[in-house]
Amino acid sequence: DVFKKGDQAYLTGDVLVMDELGYLYFRDRTGDTFRWKGENVSTTEVEGTLSRLLQMADVAVYGVEVPGAEGRAGMAAVASPTSNCDLESFAQTLKKELPLYARPIFLRFLPELHKTGTFKFQKTELRKEGFDPSVVKDPLFYLDARTGCYVALDQEAYTRIQAGEEKL
Repeated sequence: DVFKKGDQAYLTGDVLVMDELGYLYFRDRTGDTFRWKGENVSTTEVEGTLSRLLQMADVAVYGVEVPGAEGRAGMAAVASPTSNCDLESFAQTLKKELPLYARPIFLRFLPELHKTGTFKFQKTELRKEGFDPSVVKDPLFYLDARTGCYVALDQEAYTRIQAGEEKL
């Protein structure tokens, strides 16, 4: 029941535009980009950079909603069973590699990332879980705007972020 009762649609994730003659043109793919701080962020570009910096670890990047913030904040899920990354050094390296708006605000370290039959990372469930430590049991971190470093995201920090008390 998309436009009228009984019709159907298939959500491909593609954004199409129609010209004045009724021809459809491919414009973009939803899910491969998100908007943060007024800028479009390419998840593919950020994933490539993070993977290279993390010794070719599997990385999925996606946008998550933050109350009171325009757009979606970047979040990276990193397949790393040990999560022994030096986050201070990592944050400093990211400053050189990515513009501020493209740097992930949130990091999640998990044992593995699930893939589709076409070897794309499954981000839907990750996006739904967001950065709530009461939902996500994996180690979570956020980029502290005051220090420029990633710090552990516990329930107290989550509450401050939700209330808009933590600058992102």
